[in-house]
Amino acid sequence: MKFQVNRDVFSEAVSFAVKLLPQRTTLPILSGVLIETTDSGLTLSSFDYEVSAQTEIAAEVEEPGKILVSGRLLADIASRLPNAPVRFSTDEGRISVTCGSAKFTLLSMPVEEYPTLPEVSAQSGLLPAEAFATAVAQVAVAASRDDVTPVITGVQLEVSESRLTMVATDRYRVAVRAIDWDSGDAMSTETLTALVPARTLQEIGKTFGHSGTISVAITNTDDRELIAFRADRKTVTSLLIKGNFPPVKRLFPETVDNYAVINTAELIEAVRRVSLVLEREAALRFTFTIDGVTLEAIGSEQAQASESIDAHLSGVDTVVSLKPAFLLDGLGAVHSEFVRISFTKTDNPNKPGPVLITSQSSKDQPGADNYKYLLQPNLLLR
Repeated sequence: MKFQVNRDVFSEAVSFAVKLLPQRTTLPILSGVLIETTDSGLTLSSFDYEVSAQTEIAAEVEEPGKILVSGRLLADIASRLPNAPVRFSTDEGRISVTCGSAKFTLLSMPVEEYPTLPEVSAQSGLLPAEAFATAVAQVAVAASRDDVTPVITGVQLEVSESRLTMVATDRYRVAVRAIDWDSGDAMSTETLTALVPARTLQEIGKTFGHSGTISVAITNTDDRELIAFRADRKTVTSLLIKGNFPPVKRLFPETVDNYAVINTAELIEAVRRVSLVLEREAALRFTFTIDGVTLEAIGSEQAQASESIDAHLSGVDTVVSLKPAFLLDGLGAVHSEFVRISFTKTDNPNKPGPVLITSQSSKDQPGADNYKYLLQPNLLLR
């Protein structure tokens, strides 16, 4: 095998291929990147039985072939090569990499032991890349990081007609966002669902965020449920999480009359300041009145803090206790100058209902997006 390739193009391709691989694996073969020659250049692939990544790049191929090499080592080398064409050649199990005056000799891994990459069926639909990346960032933050319950470590994708809705929860909060979905000529009325690992989806969102349009395929092959994302000659597949995602969308109220509208940036800064004195896992107390909102933190005998900022209250005075980290996650996902915090009710007057966080274009005008973030306060009282 022998080829020459542009340094920057090759470095970016290797970086993409190894990005989703686990830092540690029990099977060393899965830490490799597979490089294959094609009619137009090269294909670089990685696969750990759960996630795969594949990209095609242009290259001058002198001798066709296929090699498997340590992915992270190759990525480190490619990112530090001098500004010159990169030449690859193989000789009896060794790979020679030359770039300018720099030369590396790497040991190849056994290609015949590498697993076959998953096959992907035809596309299920198309997504606008920028809206997809934004929605993933808004929703995935609410997914659980506790692997004890795998079903809530994912983001549920639900496709119906011309909309794709993303939902995530960790039992303490729920985030929902819908974006446009184009099913193309396949005018199917069937509802598609896919439960995708949140960490994988976040990387996909970052990778494809500036790609214009993303092609998505949800498929069942050989008892494996997969989702594939394609854009810019790159493909990422992910094994779906098995299990029933909890029906958390029904927790969102249709309307809420009691709410406050606050400047988003001012509230974020106030939360960060006042929470400095809090001990870990403690909550902030928020008192909403016609005069504004007062934040109070009782950290310890040595430190307390409070601050008041402007707020426009509609409805009755309300007091809630919220975990600052969870609140900041929701506020950070609101991409508008103002934020609306709505106070839901429960049958127990002494038990506050969840607060609903949505965007607000101005003091009087709700936001144009459909992002919703529901945060449970009573679980966080201290």
